[in-house]
Amino acid sequence: MEEKKLDINSVIGFILIFGILMYMLWQNQPTPEELEAQEKAKQEQVEAENKAKELEQTKFTTAEDYAVGSDVDSLELIKLNNKLGAFAYSALKSSNEETSVESDLLALKFSNKGGYLSEVKLKKFVDFDSVPIYLIKDNNASFNINFGTTDSRILNTKDLPFQPTVTKNGDVTVVSMKLKVSESKFLEYRYEIKDNDYMMDFTIRSQGLSDVINSSQAVNLDWDLKGYRHAKSISYENRYTDIHYEYEDGKDDYTGARDADEEIEDITWIGYKQHFFTSVLLTDTPFKTAQIKTENLVEDEAIDTVYTKQFASKIPLELQGGEINQSMDWYYGPSDYKVLNAYDRNLDEIVPFGWGIFGWINRYVFMPLFGFLGGFMPYGIAIVVMTILVKILLSFVQYKQFLSQAKMKILKPELDEIREKYKNNKMKAQQETMALQNKAGASPMAGCLPALIQLPVFYALFQFFPSAFDLRQKSFLWADDLSSYDTVANLPFNIPFYGDHVSLFPLLASIAIFFYMRLTTGQQMNTQPQQEGMPDMAKMMKYMMYFSPIMMLFFFNNYASGLSLYYFISNLISIGIILVIKNYILDEDKIHAQIQENKKKPKKQGRFQKKMAEMMEQAEKQKQAQQKRK
Repeated sequence: MEEKKLDINSVIGFILIFGILMYMLWQNQPTPEELEAQEKAKQEQVEAENKAKELEQTKFTTAEDYAVGSDVDSLELIKLNNKLGAFAYSALKSSNEETSVESDLLALKFSNKGGYLSEVKLKKFVDFDSVPIYLIKDNNASFNINFGTTDSRILNTKDLPFQPTVTKNGDVTVVSMKLKVSESKFLEYRYEIKDNDYMMDFTIRSQGLSDVINSSQAVNLDWDLKGYRHAKSISYENRYTDIHYEYEDGKDDYTGARDADEEIEDITWIGYKQHFFTSVLLTDTPFKTAQIKTENLVEDEAIDTVYTKQFASKIPLELQGGEINQSMDWYYGPSDYKVLNAYDRNLDEIVPFGWGIFGWINRYVFMPLFGFLGGFMPYGIAIVVMTILVKILLSFVQYKQFLSQAKMKILKPELDEIREKYKNNKMKAQQETMALQNKAGASPMAGCLPALIQLPVFYALFQFFPSAFDLRQKSFLWADDLSSYDTVANLPFNIPFYGDHVSLFPLLASIAIFFYMRLTTGQQMNTQPQQEGMPDMAKMMKYMMYFSPIMMLFFFNNYASGLSLYYFISNLISIGIILVIKNYILDEDKIHAQIQENKKKPKKQGRFQKKMAEMMEQAEKQKQAQQKRK
């Protein structure tokens, strides 16, 4: 077998070939100028690709796309002229397609037939079933101007062909929809959409139509919308779905959850509120009048329903020199207090924080506090912490209330003696009772007043949690969404006023309320004397002790779980405060001794007490006089 040997000539050949290749690569490497040119070419390619994507997202059209062709059929032209008169010009080469544009917050479609928004998608939100939020879609809304023409026609813009033009200037996209009589005469809807903004500028103006629009007839703007369901509980969502509006230079009002048909004067904006999302039409120059209507579309809450309410507005427009010129704005976005308040157009009134002192507490106390806490902790924990802070703040009120009940409990034997002694003279019994309470420094009113002080806070929080947009789709423990009810079990049937599910937070809150009322009503029952001819107060309080938790359970089973969480924690803390006050702070022996000391001191009657005593004495004298006459 031939022995394999290393061929030195082959090795030299391979080395020479490798050297030649390396020399060629070195000779052909790009110069710095060529590298810079290549990098520039790459950047231009990337920019071209981005621009192509942007053009795909925004459909740019120009008036030339709808120019009148020379091959228009004469019969078709006659037919259009008979139907539309001067506006046949727009229909000669019309299109029923839609024009699409997008910002970073909104995805919009405009119907070329009618020129109005035919689709509004909020890009950053989804509903309870993870479906994107659409405020307008599939013909659930229409925007129309109804007017007469000088050739005796009645036209509706929603049925007429508009020619779109889309231009872009930086972050602003301008959509112009024109209903043309000629290239220089038209009715225009102009929309300006800005990035990072739910508000778009909207202008309606006509040019050269003073001899086309009949100024002796009414020109009416009609805006209709059927609100889509976005929440898990349609009954809960419907409770906060209504029309809000501003009128008479800053006043605001709303229709409420009921059906409504109202006429308002000097109106500056109308908002179709769908609980957590709102569509608002604003005007720079107030409309003199507007007719608004709302109708409930939910016939059976147990049935899966698509729409919540039907909204409608009819607004007469005023002509200026025979032309339409109205500057307005559209808002399509969340009913978020922070977002709405930033526009400084009084739109924050759309959020139902309550009237008077209740709204003031929510706007200037609970909203900033909750926003601060939610900024660095989960929203469920923020609710717990805010509840603790509120209860600590009101603990002195609860102490005063419990102290008053303790005083009345100590005085009960003496009060019973007075009533027994003067059982045949009710007026005298009342006088002696008031005198004893006044000397001892104890009064049933002293227990009622602290409870009244707490009411504004409780009611404000009752309004706050269902309106807090930040709670929407925020989870805590077993609750998937603190703005809706939590579900731990689904029932195979529907219980009237309760629902087809079991929510745990309302159940826990009801149990806490029961034990809280057992502590407080037990104390009150010991202070309430039985009076002849009067219902047994102890029995009434006992019934309330059972009725209130049951009512809470049924009422809140479909409410926001964040609200039920608040009531649960609040009542737990109240129980703890009462136990601490009862076992470690209040000493009944000391209170009794203090009462006896107070009774020895001369007690000056207040003006109210003195007036009451005089009235009772006068009534007693009149009663005695009547008995003598008999």
